[in-house]
Amino acid sequence: MAAAFWLSLSGGILLPLLLLALLWRRQQQHPPGPAARRVAVLVMGDLGRSPRMQYHALSLAHRGYSVAFIGYAGTKPHSEIVCNDNIQMVHIAEIKIWQAGPKVLQYIAKVIIQSFQLLHTMLSIAKPGYVLLQNPPGLPSIAVTWAVCRLRKSKLIIDWHNYGYSIMSLTHGEKHPIVHIAKWYEEFFGRLSDYNICVTNAMKEHLQKNGNIRAITLYDKPASFFKETPLQNQHKVFMKLAKVYAPFKAQRAAESVLPAEFEKSAFTQLDVRTGTVAHQKDRPALLISSTSWTEDEDFSILLKALEEYEHSLSNGAKLPPLVCVITGKGPLKEHYGKLISLLHFKHIQICTPWLEAEDYPLLLGSADLGVCLHKSSSGLDLPMKVVDMFGCCLPVCAVHFQCLHELVKHEVNGLVFRNSSELAEQLKTLFSEFPKVEGKLSVFRRNLRAAKQLRWDESWAQIVFPLFGDS
Repeated sequence: MAAAFWLSLSGGILLPLLLLALLWRRQQQHPPGPAARRVAVLVMGDLGRSPRMQYHALSLAHRGYSVAFIGYAGTKPHSEIVCNDNIQMVHIAEIKIWQAGPKVLQYIAKVIIQSFQLLHTMLSIAKPGYVLLQNPPGLPSIAVTWAVCRLRKSKLIIDWHNYGYSIMSLTHGEKHPIVHIAKWYEEFFGRLSDYNICVTNAMKEHLQKNGNIRAITLYDKPASFFKETPLQNQHKVFMKLAKVYAPFKAQRAAESVLPAEFEKSAFTQLDVRTGTVAHQKDRPALLISSTSWTEDEDFSILLKALEEYEHSLSNGAKLPPLVCVITGKGPLKEHYGKLISLLHFKHIQICTPWLEAEDYPLLLGSADLGVCLHKSSSGLDLPMKVVDMFGCCLPVCAVHFQCLHELVKHEVNGLVFRNSSELAEQLKTLFSEFPKVEGKLSVFRRNLRAAKQLRWDESWAQIVFPLFGDS
């Protein structure tokens, strides 16, 4: 297995370098403009599902940089990306490898093909002064991008969101040879970059101690469009979502759509005569979570907590009914969809739509409580979904892991739980006085409003912008 991995490493990284001389001439066709004012922002993933890299691209574009935003097509990025004249989206074709033969050979083929694709793409764009690369995934992107940067005299900046080897360990186990090789690969090629950015101070210290990689910490911050949705607009939001996402019901039995409560606008009441909107007293509480439906998020915790909540309601507890919206795409969505379909709640409705980039902040800004099940594979990154929720002044219940305290302050802006029973008790406590303004939920929201945290662009300007030498 380890030998096969080395084969994929050499085949995926060294063989493409043989094409450098042949493809190098392509860059001579590009105009000789100032490369220092061009930046390639690279994601070996779905561009629309890479919010942090979208924010990097926007911050650069707002300062006059020409940005090549490179990655897979799929989910549509935010409209501010699509409509920005300084940002050119460059798509890498996402090729499906044949599902035949040993998985090791499939993996080798995937790495080799991705290497050639990335090499071709990076030599086809105008020479950038800087390449800003998201990691993970690091194989083969770090080595190939480093080689191109050395050849084109561009500077390589790696933005460490997590570690690829720690994600691999979820499947193979920490002691697997492939995981050890992947760890060596990330640390070795990571040291060859010009600059490094990471998402927490804990990761900064880990990179320095274990990989001798110096990094600066850029915490995820909410973009400007994450904010509380005015009550006047919440009615419109719910009505729009009910109409837009209704067709999914007929197409996917396991993927319920936004419920009838949205269509009836049970959350808000519109006074036609005055045009004003008010919350209904007996409305359901709106619970929201977002996910990539991956192995580092155990949604059975939430489902079990909701079962306990339902049981309490059935036994006469004075709690509001719940509408639980779980938004996102990912490999385990079908698995959890089947589990959800087996639940027969009378007081809770669960729906799992995919929301467009413009609709997601509006729904967060209209919700009553957020739930985060993200449990970092490395224990060193923070959930961006919580950052976005806090931008909307939305209190959060989040599952505990190593450095969560850098973001979620227990009993200040939310609550931290360790299992389904703790989450169930927190839901019952927070909603016991709902929707009264003197309840704990309202206190958390007021604390978030008072915090007045920096937004992404302000933080980015202070921490990252100085890395670009001509700034």
